[in-house]
Amino acid sequence: MDYFYDILKQLIRTPSVVGAEHNFFMYVKRELEEIGVKVEYFDGVLVASGNDPESGYISAHADRHGLICTGRNEFQYAAFIAKNRADLTGNSNQEQLLSSLSERFLEQKVQAYEPWNGSYLGMGVIKDAFLCQRRNNIIFTVEGLENLYPGTPVAFMDKLSINEKLVSGQLDNVLTIAIVIYLYHLGYQGTAFFTASEEAGKSWRFLLEWFRRFDITTNKLLVLDTSPYESLEEILDIDLVLRNRDSNGVFRSPLKAKIKKIVKQNKIRFQYKDLYIKAKKEALGIKKYSVGTTELGRIINATKGEIQGTTMQIPTIGYHTSDETAHMGSIDSMIFVLSKLYIKR
Repeated sequence: MDYFYDILKQLIRTPSVVGAEHNFFMYVKRELEEIGVKVEYFDGVLVASGNDPESGYISAHADRHGLICTGRNEFQYAAFIAKNRADLTGNSNQEQLLSSLSERFLEQKVQAYEPWNGSYLGMGVIKDAFLCQRRNNIIFTVEGLENLYPGTPVAFMDKLSINEKLVSGQLDNVLTIAIVIYLYHLGYQGTAFFTASEEAGKSWRFLLEWFRRFDITTNKLLVLDTSPYESLEEILDIDLVLRNRDSNGVFRSPLKAKIKKIVKQNKIRFQYKDLYIKAKKEALGIKKYSVGTTELGRIINATKGEIQGTTMQIPTIGYHTSDETAHMGSIDSMIFVLSKLYIKR
């Protein structure tokens, strides 16, 4: 696993702000082409394929949260700019999350970069973040980046931290990107998708466009991601997070049964996230709730089930921060399951 963590350390240092992933895509493209993997770049999705491209379809999103310059020393949360949202109403979970950013990211170091070639443009520190009532949006003040032009992406300064079997950094979703690259090193010969703008809710459109471009359907699309939990104790009690469904649709795929068989036979601890959310909400007496949305669920809904699959996620705490934390055992478990599914010994 030393080589895997070498891959992850390099990827996490390469910025990939929502809507400005081009430089990150080029880094991933080079890494895969160096080991003989064919890589094609389409609008919003980088597609890698081995010698047997139909043997697997794995997807992981490449974007991470960050800021976009919108005026002189004015920055906004990139996901909302990329989503083309003109205002916030305060009703959604994401908007409630954004309202807490003033505390979460104060004194956070950030770096500006040129969106096409990734050139470093300077470093700064977040000094203020507040909800502007007149514009109904989150505004950041960054010390040290006063002269950037509007449209410049600003990434959180990040490096991987490993301490007592815990891995920390801005893991969502560079962690599973590293796992897919490592899987090719282990001998994976199928197809992998690296999608843009997942944090803005757009990645499923780019992925669906690829399937329609080549008139391909499948019931074996596997989407990898991280999954948020509230406490360290929770993520230490489980290794992998699976799903039966999300708010957009039920997951019907032979991969579900295969993954369940592998994890049970090998005593890998797992949890169905939709059942976890249901039990938690019902215990609180909440009758109307969402079991969450995923890239896969949106595709299932849009294609009326013509494209199907399932998800596999790594449980984390500190979701959507630069200190998101996962347990090494979960990472090992995901790589083990993927190897059992796709690599011929």
